[in-house]
Amino acid sequence: MRIATWAASLIAAVALGGGASSISHAQQLPEGDIKLIAAFPAGSGSDIVVRYFADKLKPLANRTIIVENKPGAGGNIATEFVARAKPDGLTVYLHTGSSMAANMHIFRKPPVDVTKALQAVATINKQAFMLVVHPDKPWKTLAELTAYLKEKGDKGTYGYSATSGNVMGALYKERAKLASVPVAYKMASDSMNDLASGAIDYGLLDPQFTMGQVNNNRLRVLGIASGERQKSNPELPTMREQGVDMDLNGWFAAFVPSATPRATVDQFNKWFNQILSSEETQKFLAQFASDPLISTPDEAQARLIQEIDAWGEYVRIANIEKQG
Repeated sequence: MRIATWAASLIAAVALGGGASSISHAQQLPEGDIKLIAAFPAGSGSDIVVRYFADKLKPLANRTIIVENKPGAGGNIATEFVARAKPDGLTVYLHTGSSMAANMHIFRKPPVDVTKALQAVATINKQAFMLVVHPDKPWKTLAELTAYLKEKGDKGTYGYSATSGNVMGALYKERAKLASVPVAYKMASDSMNDLASGAIDYGLLDPQFTMGQVNNNRLRVLGIASGERQKSNPELPTMREQGVDMDLNGWFAAFVPSATPRATVDQFNKWFNQILSSEETQKFLAQFASDPLISTPDEAQARLIQEIDAWGEYVRIANIEKQG
């Protein structure tokens, strides 16, 4: 009886200690709401991802989480805002690391050097842009579309609304030896009427927008840009396996100003990884054909640095004109 009582007391003490440790970590943050910064407009596919994580972060941090949308300049407005924010853990940036890496090459004078101004606290997912056509069109495979585009020559057209789509389109053109002409749109949704009417033949669109349209039979996916099929949607074929070699992965991550204390960085890493480990989150991400990506802060920062190196070549291939 005494042994049982002692064991129960020990278990309770350990549990209490773990709870106290969690609370003490949360209390390392100063008083105030946590702001999650989104670089995209409210209601966009990426905004939905940010708001999901805001909702899941609230009970872990035990405080109010506010989403602030700061769209514009290809994400640079939001990036600069976070880089110049107080490094106290109350301002967290959820954005695609691939977009930040691209901006380091696209803009003549990026507002900040993201590798020095920001610290990644956690990666969130892996996702791939998608080559899509309208479901009323006859092409069921990439090979069928490619054959049609070769005959059409420079009368072929495609749409994109983001840098990753621009690069995916350029890689497809180069490696399939096509002469198709790109058409830029402000938002992925802006391309839908032209895809339906035939004003453009195909699109290179983000997975958050695309999968919603696929589920409503408004788009058909012929290939995704990642080098391997995704676990969440294994039925979607890659461009590579269809003879057009590319391995272009997008990924979301959480960032804070670089001077944020390491203890705070580690705490956010634990919180995000806890959210990512849940079955509910994995199902949520699967809706957008994306897989959870769990990492340490150091691994996430290293991924950002590697992406910046890779995007120098992507921007060259896509012949993207410098901005700013």
